[in-house]
Amino acid sequence: MTIEAVTSPQLDAEPRYLQWTPIIAGALGATALSLILVTFATAVGLGVSSTAPTWRDASIALWLLSGLYLILQAILSFGFGGYIAGRARRPLAAGQSDEVENRDGLHGLAVWALAVVLGAALAALVAATTLSRSSPSTSANRSAAEPVLSYELDRLYRAARRPPNIDLSAERAEAGRILLTSSSHSGVSADDRAYLIQQVTSFTGLSPPDAERRVDNVIAGSKTALTRSRRSTVILAFSLATALLLGAVAAWAAACAGGRHRDGAPLPEWMAHSNRLERRRILVQ
Repeated sequence: MTIEAVTSPQLDAEPRYLQWTPIIAGALGATALSLILVTFATAVGLGVSSTAPTWRDASIALWLLSGLYLILQAILSFGFGGYIAGRARRPLAAGQSDEVENRDGLHGLAVWALAVVLGAALAALVAATTLSRSSPSTSANRSAAEPVLSYELDRLYRAARRPPNIDLSAERAEAGRILLTSSSHSGVSADDRAYLIQQVTSFTGLSPPDAERRVDNVIAGSKTALTRSRRSTVILAFSLATALLLGAVAAWAAACAGGRHRDGAPLPEWMAHSNRLERRRILVQ
């Protein structure tokens, strides 16, 4: 009676299906490692898109390399977090070994989901902080074309001499909205083109032929910049979706591997195959 009273709670006591302490620890570890890897990529110039004028000179190979790096860092980060969750999770009671791998994998998926939410919240916080630093007047007159077509707008209103304290924010915003139509099938309409020529003549002092030539060059440059921006956005969206999908798979597999290390069980054959070089090194030593 005494022995049953002592041992039966240990056999019947079952941990909760999801243990949030290892999940939170794994998600924080995955987010931290991803932040480090993304910061390193930004420092060395691996960016699919950028608002800098030099971004226009980036080749398609650099875009593809940046997308591939985004996928690899997601696999490493989510795998790292999933392994932490699987290794730190409390094992199940005896007789439930058939459920161990499923629960470890679900903990890895929970780490993946929580890390994605943390990463999105961090990105939103950085974006909100950046927007709050800009002045209200500048934000009110700034159009959606400014980040991509800033250089074209600078060229459009460039003048050798200009009276001081002239605010061209409203004119730049209006011209930016017109230049956004350059990538459409019909392009910039004749009326909008004539209006831009009039604006350039008025604010820069150029002659009508020179203003017309400048407007045509700016329209052509805007179309090229918008095409490259659209192309890089497609690559970024595809890379991000692929990274998240493969990250979920990596988190599940790493959590299962961490659970097997926790229980002292051998790895599956497809996981153990990756350790062949390590085993050969140990045998040589």
